[in-house]
Amino acid sequence: MLELDAVRIEQDGFRLAADLAVPRGALVAVIGPSGAGKSTLLGAIAGFVPVADGRILWDGRDIGALAPGARPLSILFQDQNLFPHLTLAENVGLGLHPGLRLTGSDRAQVAEALARTGLSALAGRRPGQVSGGEQGRAALARLLLRRRPLWLLDEPFAALGPALKAEMLDLCAGIAAETGATVLMVSHDPADARRFAPETILVAGGRAEPPRPTAALLADPPPALADYLGQ
Repeated sequence: MLELDAVRIEQDGFRLAADLAVPRGALVAVIGPSGAGKSTLLGAIAGFVPVADGRILWDGRDIGALAPGARPLSILFQDQNLFPHLTLAENVGLGLHPGLRLTGSDRAQVAEALARTGLSALAGRRPGQVSGGEQGRAALARLLLRRRPLWLLDEPFAALGPALKAEMLDLCAGIAAETGATVLMVSHDPADARRFAPETILVAGGRAEPPRPTAALLADPPPALADYLGQ
């Protein structure tokens, strides 16, 4: 379980408070007005944004003092975090070893992850030689190999068209279900939240609220969310 225990974030006059819990294996959207602090929230959980007060816990263990790389999570941004000079297979292999010193067993795992995400035939291509959806699949393959129990997704599929984005959301949900990963996904699109996440964290007015059922939240949004959605 992920717990944010009386967490307070302060940056250049910006403040965000969070006191909430997310069960293991949950798929949760993070939604709210632009500038409300959705990415900041993920950055704090990942260790990139300092926390002024409170604790961040995973399965009861305080991870707030750990460096980002030591936390039990993977984070995926909109640019997919792929290195343009490496092949897709090499980018995926980084999930096992940052220096790409891979054993035969490691290479077999890379091949399996590429196959799981439908990229076997493109393993030798570089990111600039494949589509945005295929880049997203490579990023998911690397998440799969890292085997971290918590995934933080900061609008990784926002640049894709509707059909391809829906395909990537479904693939991500399927892989998360297979591995038991807990997923927090920032989105500006309520349709993404409805498709991907049974529950949603609303970030608005300086607070990240505890998860609520997505359908109910979007059907009867509080004023800040209603204004953002144009309702």
